[in-house]
Amino acid sequence: MAAKKTIKLKQIGSPIRRPESQRQILVGLGLNKMHKVVERQDTPEVRGAIAKVPHLVEVVD
Repeated sequence: MAAKKTIKLKQIGSPIRRPESQRQILVGLGLNKMHKVVERQDTPEVRGAIAKVPHLVEVVD
């Protein structure tokens, strides 16, 4: 069985004064506070969510 790849995300922007859809994307990724780091599986769905809010999220190595 292959090991599942993961990706670490860090919230670098505030959802204040952002559209509701962008806020919901952050919540869906598990981010709700500045500088919080979460680890998610590297799937096309997660990559798509990151692509919608690149100004609020940073991929951490």
